[in-house]
Amino acid sequence: MAITADRIREKLIKEFAAVHVDVEDTSSNRCAASFKVLVVSSQFEGKPLLQRHRMVNTCLAEELKDIHAFEQKTLTPEQWEKQKSQ
Repeated sequence: MAITADRIREKLIKEFAAVHVDVEDTSSNRCAASFKVLVVSSQFEGKPLLQRHRMVNTCLAEELKDIHAFEQKTLTPEQWEKQKSQ
């Protein structure tokens, strides 16, 4: 199955009961080789950044085999609200 932004988004929402997920294909020709994601989930509360990123990497392990560049930002709902108000 082809890697798409929608597929990644659905997987992250399901895995983390995410309240907000942004997925952007940042490949120059939108060839699904490079993605940037933002995941907002209460499951990240109390976890350091490295552990959050490992959680996302584990969730997307199959997809990451074929993705060449992957940028992620992981926030708790509280951090997300604070960031939106700035």
